[in-house]
Amino acid sequence: MSSTLSASTLLAVPMAPLVGATLAGILGTTFGGNVLGRRATHSLTILGVLVSFILSVMTLMSVMDGARFNETIYEWMVVGGLKMEIGFMVDGLTAMMMCVVTFVSLMVHLYTIGYMEEDRGYNRFFAYISLFTFSMLMLVMSNNLLQLFFGWEAVGLVSYLLIGFWFNKPTAIFANMKAFLVNRVGDFGFILGIGLIVAYTGSLNYTEIFAKVNEIETLTLPGTDWMLVTVIAICLFIGAMGKSAQFPLHVWLPDSMEGPTPISALIHAATMVTAGIFMVSRMSPIFEMSDVALNFIMVIGAITALFMGFLGIIQNDIKRVVAYSTLSQLGYMTVALGASAYSVAVFHLMTHAFFKALLFLAAGSVIMGLHHNQDIRWMGGVRKYMPITWITSLIGTLALIGTPFFSGFYSKDSIIEVVHFSHLPGAGFAYFAVLAGVFVTSFYSFRLYFLVFHGQERYDQNPDAHHDDHHGHDDHHGDGKPHETPWVVTVPLVLLAIPSVLIGFFTIEPMLFGTFLQDAITVNSAAHPALAEFAKIFHGPVAMVSHALYTPPLYLALAGAVAAWYMYLINPAVPAAIARALRPLIVVMENKYYLDWFNENVLARGARALGTVFWKVGDRGVIEGGVVNASWKLVGAVSSWVRRAQTGYLYHYALMMIIGVFLSMTYFVWLAK
Repeated sequence: MSSTLSASTLLAVPMAPLVGATLAGILGTTFGGNVLGRRATHSLTILGVLVSFILSVMTLMSVMDGARFNETIYEWMVVGGLKMEIGFMVDGLTAMMMCVVTFVSLMVHLYTIGYMEEDRGYNRFFAYISLFTFSMLMLVMSNNLLQLFFGWEAVGLVSYLLIGFWFNKPTAIFANMKAFLVNRVGDFGFILGIGLIVAYTGSLNYTEIFAKVNEIETLTLPGTDWMLVTVIAICLFIGAMGKSAQFPLHVWLPDSMEGPTPISALIHAATMVTAGIFMVSRMSPIFEMSDVALNFIMVIGAITALFMGFLGIIQNDIKRVVAYSTLSQLGYMTVALGASAYSVAVFHLMTHAFFKALLFLAAGSVIMGLHHNQDIRWMGGVRKYMPITWITSLIGTLALIGTPFFSGFYSKDSIIEVVHFSHLPGAGFAYFAVLAGVFVTSFYSFRLYFLVFHGQERYDQNPDAHHDDHHGHDDHHGDGKPHETPWVVTVPLVLLAIPSVLIGFFTIEPMLFGTFLQDAITVNSAAHPALAEFAKIFHGPVAMVSHALYTPPLYLALAGAVAAWYMYLINPAVPAAIARALRPLIVVMENKYYLDWFNENVLARGARALGTVFWKVGDRGVIEGGVVNASWKLVGAVSSWVRRAQTGYLYHYALMMIIGVFLSMTYFVWLAK
């Protein structure tokens, strides 16, 4: 494999899905006359993503051989000394992200053929998901903040389109608007951080910024005693809080399940929500200079990891259980970022992408097999009807809870270890949160698994038998038994199950302790020794399993699984009794800690009230009444007074002339004295 990287080859990686999206979006829809049929549309978009995946794998192999790339592809414009350009930076971090994005996207494209088979927006959906793939690739391949921000906003736009894909469904429209607005809050912080970087370094290029970052280490924000680098880091992280759904900007992600299931896997499990984790890792030279920012990141991640996991316990919609699981795991990644273990966060990002995409797609397969029922209370006994979906779901669940030798075990236990070694003030709380989160994750994961695949068959008792995840096609509900889904659905499940088992074992050493990410991530080991301390006790993936036998996470995960087994298979009366005993707490959790209520009734109403004040006092009172209306009224009053002197009689004008001459003479005589 060549150790050099070609600019034209790298350019083809994002452009291939863009071409497919353009052809599908124009020629495959009413806008372009429906020239392309369904088969042609999905063939073109899948081909584009397949080409992108193959080139990404080739790029990864070259990077493993030592190849690197950091060049400008196109210079847009120069404003003063500030260059605005399109360029690529390809190192270990980028190459890994390219492969994850394209592989998961390829699986979702294949899966969509079966899942969206009857949807009237079939071609439009393929155009959207290919456009998303292009946007995400531009984000991860960028070598400058301008291109990063373009990809950042583009994935947000496509997410908006996909969440509201069924635009005749009111809840979907509310959900996509909610996602769009919440992400704007985060993006406001992000653009402030970028603006401060440009103001003090004079560049948008990563390499140039990192070369000058030491110059701003001792500076303070003008007019304050705040360290400038801390303000920049926190502003950047606020952007990550929105995109990667961290408390309190997480509220959009559970509602985004209103979109079709394939986009839940593509966007809200494997790719878009990890953009914030990627960005913080890429900006590690800046974050390493502020312990305050790192501690803030760690605490926010810990809150998200634990408290979002609690909400997963009480969910009954199969997709929402997995959605809250995603929130919790994103919290784990964020905790690792706060501990300066960026490579551990990225490692969990990679393993999580595979098993969480697997769980979302398996949930979609269950929905299809049960005639579009999504309520896990009306499932049960599905295992014997859907064997492939069952075994792949079990693999995804075992990976998620951190079962030894599964990929999730290596990444999740690594996070727990590095947090244990962290010296930041928030590390104690974060360690408790990630440790308690192990039990919580195992409990809600196996609650879902047992209620869906084991126990009594309840699919024929559903009081809402026509609850439907598909709102854009002619439905085909049936009252028959569950059935296994077509091969275009099950093949992606199998292909995602393979890395969910194996990839952690084979990649932990090079990614965490080798040179694969060495030049992509900066860590001040003297100030933040957590990863270095973890390296001292790591003796290989097999030894890590042996070590786990003497640590709490393994037994907490086992306890969670056993508790779920007893409560939902052996003695179902226990959950009901607990729910009655803890009813006030359950109400708080059912209302999602009242954050939505706070946003809608305090922030939104407060903003509307403030807007009303500005409108009535500022706009109508000051601007319209005091400036616009007052000015014309003054002119009108003066004009009406002056108009009285214009009588049209000659003797009036002669009199005014005589009076004027008399006053002038009087004035000059007075001056002469």
